[in-house]
Amino acid sequence: MIDVDGYLAALGVDRPAAPTAEALRALHRAQVERIAYENLDIHLGRPPGIGAGESVARFVRGRGGYCFHLNGALAALLTALGYDVTLHRAGVQRAPEDPAGAHGDHLALTVRLDGERWLVDTGLAGALHEPLPLREGSYSEGPFTYGLAPSVAEPGGWRFTHDPLGPFTAMDFAPDPVQLSSFAAKHVQLSTSPESPFVRVVTVGRRDAKGMDLLRGCVLRRTDAGGADERTIDTADDWYDVLAGVFRLDLSDVDASARAALWHRVRTAHQEWEAANQ
Repeated sequence: MIDVDGYLAALGVDRPAAPTAEALRALHRAQVERIAYENLDIHLGRPPGIGAGESVARFVRGRGGYCFHLNGALAALLTALGYDVTLHRAGVQRAPEDPAGAHGDHLALTVRLDGERWLVDTGLAGALHEPLPLREGSYSEGPFTYGLAPSVAEPGGWRFTHDPLGPFTAMDFAPDPVQLSSFAAKHVQLSTSPESPFVRVVTVGRRDAKGMDLLRGCVLRRTDAGGADERTIDTADDWYDVLAGVFRLDLSDVDASARAALWHRVRTAHQEWEAANQ
């Protein structure tokens, strides 16, 4: 069970009278605009679980999560509202040289509605603003152009390709339905392994109708129709102001000592990255 009313309040959306395509688009837009993609708790040493109830409680408190939290909770909400939702094992290709395929580091959703299937994915750190009809083709949302095609790596599945301006290359998902619990082991690995991208870099993302904001470590990038504007954040106060202002994150449960330690970790990693790239 999840707190449906609390979730809808966090999204700023009224309960739909019926499971329509219009309501699905509104719910998707609200989630990517108001619930941040973020992995801060991993870097605070307290990675959360991926149960839908726990994730919804985080959203209600003003926090976000990554794909297992965001899409897992959204699947539970949509199901509670009467939508026909399927969870899929997926995989993100972060660079062209990375292996394709649904290797399990991502959870994707499809929704069947009025005889058509839709790709629903709020867990891609600034990708989709609205669901896409699950049909081969090219789709534009704001400044980005996306592609959908049958997946070569996952027969019967699909491949979503991001715009070159985006933070990753593509995502493949397999056709068979899975349960949220099937991602538990992968979540432990992603939230604890030193090799995990979630452990290596603090990442926070948000999408809106005009573009996306993405914070990686100390670097904040805004991408919209004018291109990409990037700046480095140099102080803890500015960094926490960005988290609260740009990404709507409520960190009131993080005390001063933990905030200082997190900023030191982020700033040190950024300085090491700068030194390695000079």
